[in-house]
Amino acid sequence: MNFEALSPDEATPFRIVFVCTGNICRSPMAEVMLRDLVTRSGLGRLITTSSAGTGDWHVGEQADARTVAALAKAGYDGSHHRARQFDPAWFADLDLVVVLDHSQERVLRNWAPTEHDRSKVRLLLSFDQKQAELRDVPDPYYSDDALFDSVLGMIERANLALFTQLAPAIRQGVR
Repeated sequence: MNFEALSPDEATPFRIVFVCTGNICRSPMAEVMLRDLVTRSGLGRLITTSSAGTGDWHVGEQADARTVAALAKAGYDGSHHRARQFDPAWFADLDLVVVLDHSQERVLRNWAPTEHDRSKVRLLLSFDQKQAELRDVPDPYYSDDALFDSVLGMIERANLALFTQLAPAIRQGVR
Protein backbone atom coordinates (compact mmCIF):
# COMPACT_ATOMS: atom_id res chain seq x y z
CA MET A 1 0.00 0.00 0.00
CA ASN A 2 1.37 3.38 -0.98
CA PHE A 3 0.81 5.87 1.82
CA GLU A 4 2.58 8.69 -0.03
CA ALA A 5 -0.58 9.64 -1.92
CA LEU A 6 -2.65 10.29 1.19
CA SER A 7 -4.29 13.64 1.73
CA PRO A 8 -6.61 13.20 4.70
CA ASP A 9 -8.32 16.13 6.30
CA GLU A 10 -10.04 16.61 9.61
CA ALA A 11 -13.45 15.90 8.07
CA THR A 12 -12.43 12.51 6.71
CA PRO A 13 -9.72 10.86 8.79
CA PHE A 14 -7.77 7.83 7.59
CA ARG A 15 -9.84 4.87 8.84
CA ILE A 16 -8.22 1.61 9.93
CA VAL A 17 -9.95 -1.51 11.24
CA PHE A 18 -8.09 -4.47 12.72
CA VAL A 19 -9.71 -7.87 12.21
CA CYS A 20 -9.10 -11.19 13.94
CA THR A 21 -11.40 -14.17 14.50
CA GLY A 22 -13.56 -13.28 17.50
CA ASN A 23 -12.53 -9.68 18.23
CA ILE A 24 -11.62 -10.41 21.85
CA CYS A 25 -7.84 -11.00 21.75
CA ARG A 26 -5.58 -9.84 18.91
CA SER A 27 -7.59 -7.18 17.11
CA PRO A 28 -8.55 -5.31 20.32
CA MET A 29 -4.85 -5.27 21.25
CA ALA A 30 -3.95 -3.79 17.88
CA GLU A 31 -6.77 -1.24 18.01
CA VAL A 32 -5.95 -0.02 21.53
CA MET A 33 -2.20 0.17 20.92
CA LEU A 34 -2.42 2.01 17.59
CA ARG A 35 -5.02 4.42 18.96
CA ASP A 36 -2.67 5.23 21.83
CA LEU A 37 0.25 5.78 19.44
CA VAL A 38 -1.87 7.98 17.17
CA THR A 39 -3.18 10.02 20.10
CA ARG A 40 0.28 10.54 21.59
CA SER A 41 1.58 11.69 18.18
CA GLY A 42 -1.10 14.37 17.92
CA LEU A 43 -2.76 12.72 14.91
CA GLY A 44 -5.85 11.51 16.74
CA ARG A 45 -8.20 13.64 14.67
CA LEU A 46 -6.65 12.39 11.41
CA ILE A 47 -6.51 8.63 12.00
CA THR A 48 -9.26 6.49 13.48
CA THR A 49 -8.91 2.90 14.61
CA SER A 50 -11.45 0.21 15.34
CA SER A 51 -11.58 -3.57 15.38
CA ALA A 52 -13.86 -6.45 14.53
CA GLY A 53 -13.94 -10.22 14.13
CA THR A 54 -14.83 -12.46 11.24
CA GLY A 55 -17.05 -14.52 13.55
CA ASP A 56 -20.11 -13.44 15.51
CA TRP A 57 -19.93 -15.63 18.60
CA HIS A 58 -18.41 -12.95 20.91
CA VAL A 59 -20.42 -9.92 19.70
CA GLY A 60 -21.09 -7.54 22.58
CA GLU A 61 -18.57 -9.19 24.92
CA GLN A 62 -15.60 -7.46 26.51
CA ALA A 63 -12.11 -8.34 25.40
CA ASP A 64 -10.77 -11.56 26.91
CA ALA A 65 -9.58 -10.91 30.48
CA ARG A 66 -6.07 -12.02 29.49
CA THR A 67 -6.07 -9.43 26.68
CA VAL A 68 -7.08 -6.69 29.10
CA ALA A 69 -4.41 -7.85 31.59
CA ALA A 70 -1.65 -7.98 28.96
CA LEU A 71 -2.61 -4.53 27.73
CA ALA A 72 -2.69 -3.15 31.30
CA LYS A 73 0.77 -4.57 32.05
CA ALA A 74 2.06 -2.65 29.03
CA GLY A 75 0.28 0.58 30.05
CA TYR A 76 -2.80 0.40 27.81
CA ASP A 77 -6.49 0.39 28.72
CA GLY A 78 -8.54 -2.25 26.92
CA SER A 79 -11.38 -2.32 29.42
CA HIS A 80 -13.89 -0.45 27.24
CA HIS A 81 -13.73 -2.80 24.26
CA ARG A 82 -16.87 -4.59 23.03
CA ALA A 83 -16.60 -7.24 20.33
CA ARG A 84 -18.35 -6.88 17.01
CA GLN A 85 -18.40 -8.69 13.71
CA PHE A 86 -16.97 -7.16 10.54
CA ASP A 87 -19.63 -6.10 8.06
CA PRO A 88 -18.61 -6.14 4.37
CA ALA A 89 -20.61 -2.92 3.88
CA TRP A 90 -17.88 -1.17 5.89
CA PHE A 91 -15.35 -1.51 3.06
CA ALA A 92 -16.64 1.64 1.39
CA ASP A 93 -15.84 3.70 4.49
CA LEU A 94 -12.45 2.15 5.32
CA ASP A 95 -8.98 2.99 4.07
CA LEU A 96 -7.14 0.00 5.53
CA VAL A 97 -8.33 -3.39 6.79
CA VAL A 98 -5.53 -4.97 8.82
CA VAL A 99 -5.88 -8.68 9.50
CA LEU A 100 -3.96 -10.68 12.06
CA ASP A 101 -3.53 -13.89 10.11
CA HIS A 102 -3.96 -15.40 6.68
CA SER A 103 -7.34 -16.97 7.49
CA GLN A 104 -8.84 -13.52 8.08
CA GLU A 105 -7.02 -12.25 5.00
CA ARG A 106 -8.73 -14.92 2.90
CA VAL A 107 -12.16 -14.30 4.46
CA LEU A 108 -12.01 -10.51 4.12
CA ARG A 109 -10.76 -10.63 0.53
CA ASN A 110 -13.67 -12.97 -0.28
CA TRP A 111 -16.09 -10.56 1.41
CA ALA A 112 -14.69 -7.51 -0.40
CA PRO A 113 -17.11 -6.40 -3.12
CA THR A 114 -14.46 -4.89 -5.43
CA GLU A 115 -10.81 -5.29 -6.34
CA HIS A 116 -10.17 -1.88 -4.77
CA ASP A 117 -11.66 -3.13 -1.49
CA ARG A 118 -9.60 -6.33 -1.67
CA SER A 119 -6.48 -4.16 -1.97
CA LYS A 120 -7.29 -2.58 1.41
CA VAL A 121 -6.78 -5.93 3.20
CA ARG A 122 -3.26 -6.33 4.61
CA LEU A 123 -1.59 -8.65 7.09
CA LEU A 124 -0.41 -6.72 10.16
CA LEU A 125 3.02 -8.33 10.18
CA SER A 126 3.58 -7.29 6.54
CA PHE A 127 4.29 -3.76 7.79
CA ASP A 128 7.25 -4.94 9.89
CA GLN A 129 10.22 -6.25 7.88
CA LYS A 130 11.55 -8.16 10.88
CA GLN A 131 8.28 -10.06 11.38
CA ALA A 132 6.83 -10.13 7.85
CA GLU A 133 8.16 -13.61 7.17
CA LEU A 134 6.05 -14.97 10.04
CA ARG A 135 2.89 -13.71 8.30
CA ASP A 136 0.50 -14.62 11.15
CA VAL A 137 0.13 -13.31 14.67
CA PRO A 138 -0.70 -16.46 16.68
CA ASP A 139 -4.13 -16.65 18.31
CA PRO A 140 -3.48 -16.81 22.07
CA TYR A 141 -7.08 -17.72 23.00
CA TYR A 142 -6.37 -21.38 23.81
CA SER A 143 -3.02 -20.68 25.43
CA ASP A 144 -1.57 -19.06 28.55
CA ASP A 145 -0.76 -15.54 29.75
CA ALA A 146 2.78 -15.81 28.37
CA LEU A 147 1.49 -16.14 24.81
CA PHE A 148 -0.81 -13.13 25.32
CA ASP A 149 2.26 -11.11 26.37
CA SER A 150 4.26 -12.41 23.40
CA VAL A 151 1.43 -11.63 20.97
CA LEU A 152 1.11 -8.14 22.45
CA GLY A 153 4.82 -7.57 21.76
CA MET A 154 4.46 -8.74 18.16
CA ILE A 155 1.46 -6.49 17.60
CA GLU A 156 3.16 -3.52 19.25
CA ARG A 157 6.22 -3.83 16.99
CA ALA A 158 4.09 -4.25 13.85
CA ASN A 159 1.86 -1.31 14.81
CA LEU A 160 4.91 0.87 15.29
CA ALA A 161 6.13 -0.13 11.81
CA LEU A 162 2.68 0.59 10.35
CA PHE A 163 2.54 3.96 12.08
CA THR A 164 6.08 4.83 10.95
CA GLN A 165 4.97 4.29 7.34
CA LEU A 166 1.60 5.99 7.70
CA ALA A 167 2.35 9.06 9.85
CA PRO A 168 4.57 11.00 7.38
CA ALA A 169 1.93 10.72 4.66
CA ILE A 170 -0.81 11.82 7.07
CA ARG A 171 1.30 14.75 8.32
CA GLN A 172 2.14 15.76 4.76
CA GLY A 173 -1.55 15.97 3.92
CA VAL A 174 -2.20 18.34 6.83
CA ARG A 175 -2.16 22.00 5.87
